[in-house]
Amino acid sequence: MNTKLLMTASAITLGITGITLSFFPQEVASIFGTSSPIFIQLLGALYFGFAMINWTAKANLIGGIYGRPIAIGNMAHFVIGGLALARFSIDHLDQYPFHFLTVLYLLFGSVFSYIFFTHPFKSTV
Repeated sequence: MNTKLLMTASAITLGITGITLSFFPQEVASIFGTSSPIFIQLLGALYFGFAMINWTAKANLIGGIYGRPIAIGNMAHFVIGGLALARFSIDHLDQYPFHFLTVLYLLFGSVFSYIFFTHPFKSTV
């Protein structure tokens, strides 16, 4: 499986989320009803850092002996996040943006799980 497209898509998704959370923490905090935007800003830094890891690793073979930590980190992030979002979405059926986010997370989680549990091979293209 050629992972360059997957790594690029996850890097862009996480990067946009990280920039949004970092530069608009008060606005995001008001949406979620919290009074402390510092945690939102720290979360944005985490997302942006993860995006940079994915962006710099996009040319490497992900899932092999050297790319395995990146595959495992992405798999853990997206699977655990997807399950948490699925639980939240079930309890809050009227929160439509979270349904989209849940599907996105579960999709990324499924693909990274596939990459993690299968043997990678170099593309001949």
